[in-house]
Amino acid sequence: MNAPETTARTLPLASCVLQLAAGDEVGVATRDLPSGTRLRDAASDTAGHELEVSANVPRGHKIALKPVAAGAPVHKYGQSIGRALTGIRPGDHVHTHNLGMDEVKQDYEFGTARVSPAVPAGPRPTFQGYRRANGKVGTRNYVGILTSVNCSASTARMIADQFRGSALDAFPNVDGVFALTHGSGCGMVLGSAGAEVLVRTLRGYAAHPNFAGLLVLGLGCEMLQTERFLDPETAPALIERLTIQDSGGIRATVKAGVALIDGMLPVINELQREPVDVSELVLGLNCGGSDGYSGITANPALGVASDLLVAYGGTSALAETPEVFGAEHLLTRRATAPEVGQRLLGQLKWWRDYASSGGGSLDNNPSPGNKAGGLTTILEKSLGAVAKAGQAELSAVYAYAEPMTSPGLVFMDTPGYDPVSVTGLVAGGANVVCFTTGRGSVFGCKPVPSIKLGTNTELYQRMPEDLDLNCGVIVDGEATVQEVGELIFARILAVASGAQTVSEELDLGQEEFVPWQLGTVT
Repeated sequence: MNAPETTARTLPLASCVLQLAAGDEVGVATRDLPSGTRLRDAASDTAGHELEVSANVPRGHKIALKPVAAGAPVHKYGQSIGRALTGIRPGDHVHTHNLGMDEVKQDYEFGTARVSPAVPAGPRPTFQGYRRANGKVGTRNYVGILTSVNCSASTARMIADQFRGSALDAFPNVDGVFALTHGSGCGMVLGSAGAEVLVRTLRGYAAHPNFAGLLVLGLGCEMLQTERFLDPETAPALIERLTIQDSGGIRATVKAGVALIDGMLPVINELQREPVDVSELVLGLNCGGSDGYSGITANPALGVASDLLVAYGGTSALAETPEVFGAEHLLTRRATAPEVGQRLLGQLKWWRDYASSGGGSLDNNPSPGNKAGGLTTILEKSLGAVAKAGQAELSAVYAYAEPMTSPGLVFMDTPGYDPVSVTGLVAGGANVVCFTTGRGSVFGCKPVPSIKLGTNTELYQRMPEDLDLNCGVIVDGEATVQEVGELIFARILAVASGAQTVSEELDLGQEEFVPWQLGTVT
């Protein structure tokens, strides 16, 4: 972060502070505001009104616009983001030293704010996708090596390594061969919640339309046998299985695995993209390394793109249950039925109990990086995070890695930890992911392309090779939220048609396959 300037001067308030709702006691600094800077609000009265910055306020952080008594709620987005720990004066920096968590008692309503986005005029968008035999549409053409147990992880990587470099030069329509490994599959209680989560995750990846071919690799004696998660009727047309013990050990298995994939490649290379209606897209929404700009630039712009997709009959999936805590009342109001909203509340109750059993609570978020970027409480973070979901009504709520079969805006129960969250979304069927970041998360999620959206221009200029789009132009005054949202939607269509993301250029995404681990290890 750049050091604040030290020369005091007078600036127009509107040029450097955003007040997001009329009654908010705080605004967001759009530039570094050194202590002593005077901010003039020319609109407040004919003579103008000034407040003086009492301490350095970094860009993206909050500055008090009104006095707040100790113990009183502080509002941003027109919603409470916590309570004042001390008296706050206009011009004060509002952050962890004077703003604390507040257990807001929400009055939940169901279906009182339902909005169905209108279909835009003009021709329906299409993208160039791969139509699979199971009816689903892929945006990529990968060969995956899916492991049933951690014991087969190293062997799977050895097989995948044989297809690096120039090995695929003769097969330009094959996007790659890679291994999906994990840390479980044995020493577990079959039928337990943890085992079922892993089974759902592996089943979802085995059926994912971005795989044109699949090699399922086990050790042989593990508790999680491949038949528990592999359904030939929903899996890719080309599928093979191997076990290390039956194949004669690691070296023999690697040789056999390479031969099987060699046999797949010419067939997969013949597959061609074809025009597909936009409604076949399943968009996963995620954020990581959020900052004070996330809720005013990238997230609401992504919400515009999400609403466009929903209007055309596609699916857009919000996730990260701990990061809607404090904003869930905004989602229940958009539920298509009371049971949809109640299911979301039930998941939040589970998370409260889960966090408590581990000696924590849901308000232990934001992370240190979030706080450095200007976010103070989970309430504030959540209010910005749900902006990714736009304004569309909420049509369904799914368990982790559950197949997402309903069109429209849906919600999936996942942790906030990025790799685990996106793994669940991909297992549920997401074939494109949009990932917003204000601190600079580096992330990929094979076999699905991840479009990374930066929240501020400084970040984009500092990490241009790790971000696909700069949403900071919104706060810079160069574009509106609507304009950037439409640009994101266009980028989604291009990427779904084969345009590479920066994460794909760097070959990221193999190590970010992280199924959610729950339950007893025996």
